Amino acid sequence: MKLRHTIAFAISIPFASATIAQQIGEVDTAFKLLGPDHKIVVEAFDDPKVAGITCYVSRSKAGGLKGALGVATEKSESSIACRQVGLISSTVPIPKSEEVFSESRSLLFKKMRVVRMVDPTRQVLLYLTYSDKLVDGSPKNSLTAVPLNGAKLQFK
Repeated sequence: MKLRHTIAFAISIPFASATIAQQIGEVDTAFKLLGPDHKIVVEAFDDPKVAGITCYVSRSKAGGLKGALGVATEKSESSIACRQVGLISSTVPIPKSEEVFSESRSLLFKKMRVVRMVDPTRQVLLYLTYSDKLVDGSPKNSLTAVPLNGAKLQFK
């Protein structure tokens, strides 16, 4: 069993997101007698290609013994809010759609993803968060929009 977990971890390393989220805070949602409580965690990450934009994602985090051991499968529910926090700029052309952040939500095959989309007509960047699994994803999602406010970005 441990060998299988080690192999799965080693295989997942090359696919890990280069963007690291910073935990901002958490609140307990359910008491667990053994292990940590169930929580809602709020994390922030900066868009890796667009300076001046930070996204805040809230998501559930399982507690109890499975949560403490890191083997719990997390729920597919999350929320996102992205905001301009500085001058919006980029040194590279921005693709029409691109994954900018991902985070494992189970030991294997389930991820929470954040995808940036471009609406050049309205001069807006959209950020969509959702969860997927190898076989069956979830339709639960959250969307936020950041107006470019005159920032001149190049799009692919």
